[in-house]
Amino acid sequence: MKQTVMVVEDDKMIRDLVSIYLKKNDYHVVEACDGEEAQEVFLEHHPCLIILDLMLPKIGGEEFCTWVREREGNDVSIIMLSAKSQIDDKISGLKLGADDYMTKPFDPNELIAHVEAVLRRTGQFCQKIVHEGLCIKPRKGEVLLFDKPVNLTKYEFNILYYFMQNPNIVLSREQLVNQIYPNTEHDVMERTIDAHIKKIREKVEEHAKNPKRIQTVRGMGYKFVTK
Repeated sequence: MKQTVMVVEDDKMIRDLVSIYLKKNDYHVVEACDGEEAQEVFLEHHPCLIILDLMLPKIGGEEFCTWVREREGNDVSIIMLSAKSQIDDKISGLKLGADDYMTKPFDPNELIAHVEAVLRRTGQFCQKIVHEGLCIKPRKGEVLLFDKPVNLTKYEFNILYYFMQNPNIVLSREQLVNQIYPNTEHDVMERTIDAHIKKIREKVEEHAKNPKRIQTVRGMGYKFVTK
């Protein structure tokens, strides 16, 4: 699965340039042109790394950086890319929570090298799967729906995680039983799977686009739909 990088930059030419180079290097890219949009995009996509301009409209880059750190801790990396080139600016940015700081003008290939270096150091923290604001963090056992915690039981969490690891694939009840309840009696457990999925739907379908996230495939099983 491609790592998601978010580019927050109000200059369209720079934003497009950075996005092109990231895509060439096999990253999934999402974009925002101001601080308010950046918050919305962040909550939907939960990127692994953010390339952040500081002089943004509406909400400044420093404020956005603080907002991200309050929500994600160290689960996301931040590279500040700014025209502010004084040593004090760099120190301030790093103290706010940036993992790296680059100044404009910049070489796109050097930026990619910085992205790769930061993710080598921090990538192990970015263990999450995201779809339309639904974010599951298996390392922490957490599920978020547009920044709001979703309380799942152990079995509900494991089923949802298995679905999100296998998007757009029909999973039979037997497969889900084998994954969640190994070495048990299938006839009983398959009915239990249906009950778990009903509960999961109640908790995570909010804000989902049509078709719903978890579809029933008649006579076959279930499918977690992302496209």
